[in-house]
Amino acid sequence: MELIVRQFKKEDVKEMTGIWNQVVDEANAFPQEKPFSFEEAEVFFRGQSHTAVAVADGKVVGLYILHPNNVGRCGHLSNASYAVSRSARGLHIGEQLVRNCMEKAKELGFKVLQFNAVVATNKGAVRLYDRLGFQRLGTVPGGYRLADGSYEDIILFYITL
Repeated sequence: MELIVRQFKKEDVKEMTGIWNQVVDEANAFPQEKPFSFEEAEVFFRGQSHTAVAVADGKVVGLYILHPNNVGRCGHLSNASYAVSRSARGLHIGEQLVRNCMEKAKELGFKVLQFNAVVATNKGAVRLYDRLGFQRLGTVPGGYRLADGSYEDIILFYITL
């Protein structure tokens, strides 16, 4: 499978919305609680510093958004979110998205990529960030509310670009 990571296009938004909403529905990674409509998603994706898709065999199988983590004197810190289609998980697409995102963040002048809320039970993400050399800043006990109303820890990560 040849995978291409590129900037998203308008014609990608329908597939992107479906993938993003899968992650929202799984309620184990994103803070968002309600799925996006197509229109909401398009505005959201266009509003980022950079939004990219992973395409395999002409089909969008993943995406990321990249934006400042803060403003002003902390505007050099970036933040990103990643989503991979359920049907494409386990194929190292997430790793390729993160690596591409790190390069894009550098191009845009960011000095750090920071994740504020990696859910501790999202083992794939935790393993990936550890393997790629991200540093753990700490853990916030009960920082994420799961769909069943229980709470899970979140881990903060960063890497210097």
